[in-house]
Amino acid sequence: MRFLDERGTAMLEAALTMPLILLVSIGIFEFGRGYQTWQVVTNAAREGARVSVLPNPAPGAVEARVRKYMQDGQLPGYATATVTVNRSATIDVGGNNVTASQVNVDYPFTFIALQPVAKLVDKNSTVAGAVTIRASAIMRNEAQ
Repeated sequence: MRFLDERGTAMLEAALTMPLILLVSIGIFEFGRGYQTWQVVTNAAREGARVSVLPNPAPGAVEARVRKYMQDGQLPGYATATVTVNRSATIDVGGNNVTASQVNVDYPFTFIALQPVAKLVDKNSTVAGAVTIRASAIMRNEAQ
């Protein structure tokens, strides 16, 4: 016997495809947020390196500039970021090793929707925790 009545097929198709469409859409938004956060953290490291290359920067000035940039970039929990400064790094400039300042920033990033979904699937998943976004900038020190 053939089924000629197609009532409800559109509802069934929507019920099957809607979760996939929502998951893809949420994934696009989440990874977009992650990319934007990575951009802010990278630029904050660059701003810190700009302050660090100056002759005799004030103690804590680099960290303050990095955190201020992250705050202005509206990153939640910017105060929990780890900022490390190395003013005695070296880089090669035209075959000569010169001193440089390297600033590393580690920021714990949490996905809003994807991490709770990962916890539902696997409570021990590494995706369920915060992801560390790391950015580094190195610039040649100015002459003293």
